[in-house]
Amino acid sequence: MHLGSVVAALASWLDARAASAQGLSAQWLVRIEDLDTQRCSAQAAQTILQQLHDLGLVPDAPVQWQSQRQRHYEQALQTLQLHGRAYPCSCTRKDIAAAQQALGGDRQRFQTLVYPGTCRHRSAHSEPVRTWRFLVQADDPAAHGGLCSALVHWQDRRLGPQQQDVAQAVGDFALLRGDGMWSYQMGCVVDDGLQGITHIVRGEDLADNTARQILLQRALGYPRPSYLHVPLARDARGEKLSKGNHAPSIDANAPLPTLRLAAQVLGLPPNVGSSGRASVSDALAHWTALWAQRYPL
Repeated sequence: MHLGSVVAALASWLDARAASAQGLSAQWLVRIEDLDTQRCSAQAAQTILQQLHDLGLVPDAPVQWQSQRQRHYEQALQTLQLHGRAYPCSCTRKDIAAAQQALGGDRQRFQTLVYPGTCRHRSAHSEPVRTWRFLVQADDPAAHGGLCSALVHWQDRRLGPQQQDVAQAVGDFALLRGDGMWSYQMGCVVDDGLQGITHIVRGEDLADNTARQILLQRALGYPRPSYLHVPLARDARGEKLSKGNHAPSIDANAPLPTLRLAAQVLGLPPNVGSSGRASVSDALAHWTALWAQRYPL
């Protein structure tokens, strides 16, 4: 784990503990999202779980591994196919980029390629299926104009009112790649729904995924969770910390200094107790009380 990972873990842990302090039956769950088998390893996952334990952030239920849940994603895809909300696509990334450029769109750094719907109405696919896509705007006789709206509104507990037109911002997004890898959206939505997740707390860089996930929740009949997107740990250049930009790993042998750095990113006082002296449990208890005041349920 790097500091950014600890920030997200601490925020979600505090949210669950603050809920419990308010008399609610809350659990903090840990899920290992290891669908990308080329980048994920069992050894790295075990290291993460040990580091969380060393930081005092212990899950309240057995850890769930996405790599062991393939049949649930397959069932969800079959449901979407049955209701006409998923279709096969043979486009490559190069095809999508060329189509976007032909429409006059310039892709910005880190921006998702907007899928132009090339394969949406193809009746036959002689080319190999590279992706199964979610049909964002489907026929809905009860909706205005005969289509379910792709404009999604939601309330973020920190960022406030949010909205996104998924058709314009993303287009029909991926569910399953031709190599058998499930998308982040599919894995998270299915697991959130089946685990009964009520509150999602994560970094603000993932806020852009929320509208897509809400549309997918609707199509699969899952309830909408509450969302809270928290600040990110950043380097001296203002870039978010990530393994991609070589963020250093934490030292879990010094849990309190690491937790203090994470608390500071979240806007919590890093030093608690007399003269800044406190145990891990003291610090976590203090931050939980402050969190309950800042983000009441």
